[in-house]
Amino acid sequence: MALRPIDNALPTTPERPKKQPKVALATQKQQDRAGVNGENIVPLPSSGDATVDYVSSDNLKPLSDPEVKIQSLVEDLDSKNWTKVCESLNDVRRFAMYHSSLLFPILGKIVLVVAKTMRNPRSALCKTAIMAAADIFNAFGDKLHDPEISDAFDGLLLQLLLKASQDKRFVCEEADRALGLMVGSMTPLPLLQKMRVYGSHKNLRVRAKAAVSLSRCVSKMGLQEMEQFGLVELIEVAADLLNDRLPEARDAARSVATSMYEALTKDSEEKMELWQSFCQSKLPPIHALSILKIVKP
Repeated sequence: MALRPIDNALPTTPERPKKQPKVALATQKQQDRAGVNGENIVPLPSSGDATVDYVSSDNLKPLSDPEVKIQSLVEDLDSKNWTKVCESLNDVRRFAMYHSSLLFPILGKIVLVVAKTMRNPRSALCKTAIMAAADIFNAFGDKLHDPEISDAFDGLLLQLLLKASQDKRFVCEEADRALGLMVGSMTPLPLLQKMRVYGSHKNLRVRAKAAVSLSRCVSKMGLQEMEQFGLVELIEVAADLLNDRLPEARDAARSVATSMYEALTKDSEEKMELWQSFCQSKLPPIHALSILKIVKP
């Protein structure tokens, strides 16, 4: 028997329209109220960092009045106006590049302020401060080890390692570049002595970044400098980092071990025998075995 349609069935409820995002609605209302030429449209707020121009070192020019500018440089760096601080950081870079003799007497204060600015949550300030640090490294190099500046440099070094370890890619890359310039502009032994403590930092990402800089220092050293640092301590550093959780640290450990092997066996005919004897006499057996696997005869 055929089924008859039910006339009194409930009507289907139409689907309610989805709400539009408030920003989109506000934008639409602005456009509706705007004149023909759009003169009445109120632009949506944009990020403050977008207004900052990151000037490469090659494009920085000397200051026209450095003797006057140096008088207020520290005060300008401590301004509450972040755009003024960015401008002052670029002035620091100009001083480092073109007027370093004027900057050096207050370099300790400048390094402290630059390190402090790196802790600012505003990415534009942080990146500009890192760029300033890179130019300071290029200009002053080993002078950062001077007693009046050394403590400030320690703080700057830690901040660079922290920034190189964070998730903001453009900040991280700039910090990596600055660390590379630092190693390239300084004598490796004193810098290695500073870097050593960060090679065992509790933050594994900081530890890995420190390991990379540490390995770069070792790659610039000859046997005499390695002996001054301590061959036993150096091979122990490599053995510890070889068991690190991050591949970046493990790669750095391999680099340290390879540099040590090349320096130790440079004038020896029985290279592997000498290297094996050294590792086995200075390390626990399991660590010695791991190190010996790095260098193949």
